[in-house]
Amino acid sequence: MKQPISQKQRSADGEAPTGRRRRIVIPFRAVFKWLVRLRRSPRAVAGGFAVGTFIAFTPTFGVQIFLAIFLATLINVNRPAAVVAVWITNVATLVPIYTFNYWIGSLIWPGPPVAEVYRTFGTMAANLLKLDIWDFLEQFEIMRSLSTAIVAPLFIGSFIAGSIAALLTYIVSLKILGKFLKKRREKRVL
Repeated sequence: MKQPISQKQRSADGEAPTGRRRRIVIPFRAVFKWLVRLRRSPRAVAGGFAVGTFIAFTPTFGVQIFLAIFLATLINVNRPAAVVAVWITNVATLVPIYTFNYWIGSLIWPGPPVAEVYRTFGTMAANLLKLDIWDFLEQFEIMRSLSTAIVAPLFIGSFIAGSIAALLTYIVSLKILGKFLKKRREKRVL
């Protein structure tokens, strides 16, 4: 008769009933829990959402996740919240967001007509759809291929729109998180 394997035996010899998959998933689970617990105050989480929102509005498609993690680490806010907010900009939302940002920037810095830029962003989004999600460098190269006449108004407009969106995101998410935590504390008291 075979004896059941204890948890200590499983971890000591590395063999678990689920095999190799369990050994791979467990370290990632620990890292994920550590990331979530790191800076989880309402201000840190709201700050993470704000950082991610700001980065989402910048024309840095392909490297936005890395920028969000770097900036969130630099200013000490919640990194997972920053990464989640970056996904505001994706292939489906890229054209309207970047066209709006360009329009705002073109009010300050002249450039090609908005309709022409809209078509350029549409072509760019179609090219991005052909790539795999993990082709970060190719995505960034497509963004880099924009004409210099478009880049200056786009960056100016992205900075303005991203700053306003980040501020609004911070205020709204801080209020929502505050209400959520207040309800949670009230349930614990009862």
